Amino acid sequence: MKNKKGILDFFAENTFIHTILSILLGFLVGAIFLVVMGLNVGEAYGKLISSVTSLKGFSYVIVYAVPYIVTGLSVAFSFKTGVFNIGAEGQFVVGSMAACVTSLMLPELPKPLLIPLCFLAAAAAGALWGGIVAVLKIKWGINEVLSMIMFNWIAFYLSNFIAGIPAIHNDGTAEATKNIAANASLQFSKDFIKANGLAPTANWGILVAIVLTVVIWFIIDKTTLGYELKAVGVNKYGAEYGGINVGRSILTALAISGALGGLAGSLQLMGMGNRISIFTSQEGFGFAGIVVALIGCSNPFGVLVAGIFYGGLTYGGSKLNLVGAPTQLISVIVGTVVFFISISVIFRYLKYLKRKPKTVPAGTTGGKEAAGK
Repeated sequence: MKNKKGILDFFAENTFIHTILSILLGFLVGAIFLVVMGLNVGEAYGKLISSVTSLKGFSYVIVYAVPYIVTGLSVAFSFKTGVFNIGAEGQFVVGSMAACVTSLMLPELPKPLLIPLCFLAAAAAGALWGGIVAVLKIKWGINEVLSMIMFNWIAFYLSNFIAGIPAIHNDGTAEATKNIAANASLQFSKDFIKANGLAPTANWGILVAIVLTVVIWFIIDKTTLGYELKAVGVNKYGAEYGGINVGRSILTALAISGALGGLAGSLQLMGMGNRISIFTSQEGFGFAGIVVALIGCSNPFGVLVAGIFYGGLTYGGSKLNLVGAPTQLISVIVGTVVFFISISVIFRYLKYLKRKPKTVPAGTTGGKEAAGK
């Protein structure tokens, strides 16, 4: 007879329910902050919702969501394969710069050639950035988290250096690169945007994000490669005993994850930014990808939805100041959501402790002394 499942088992096994509850708790904490500040909760949240539910507002949400979805896929893929990719920020930066330089060097190429070429350059740059870290880990055992943090800063300063090269730098006073070639832009035509009342930067990058979501899901769940990568993520020693090349799997995982990070950078550049500014600080797209991957439970389709949700919070949150609420409220909500999602690990650990069989001391039977003693 099966034991009844308690609340501990429920939260340990139902990650979707736990995520939804975490989101609700995040908004509850945000409401408490609004009340403490003497602001109207209904008015603030009403503005947040109304700003993203109109056609134009939702088109802004999609534009904002695309880089979050793809960086989220990058992080989620690495999570699935047992590697923590905190380097998506650097991969995003080198990917966007690779796409920018490719566009500026080959501006006369037609769209059907230039856009895929920019994507390939971005993916290659991101894969290289992730692959270097993988080699450091495989050959010398250097922790990938430390390496990736270092490579994030290298990417940051490398991008600033390239942006300052005369052939790349803006001809005006702006501290940025030149605008990418028109043939490399993913944006819809101005007439189409105006006719449909969309955001000025509306583009078809979301279609690329959806395709990437399906591709990553297929790789993880439907291919031998995905099985091997997941096996290494669960237990690399067991995977190695089973004949899987662990080093090659780590290199593959970080290269694919890096390629996704690079593609996210190219989508942001070609769909919205059009040029790369000389940074004064890290933009945070890669770190946002970690949040999106956590909210999406590292499931590719979950990440797609989580990216749109995060894009909605980002755009809607920028409108909160219209009703007197601080835009930083979104950071409070997101931080609370991530906190409660993260503690789901505690439920699984407590469930494990609850079910762990007790050791029966030697010389006893069933916890009682053996007969005759």
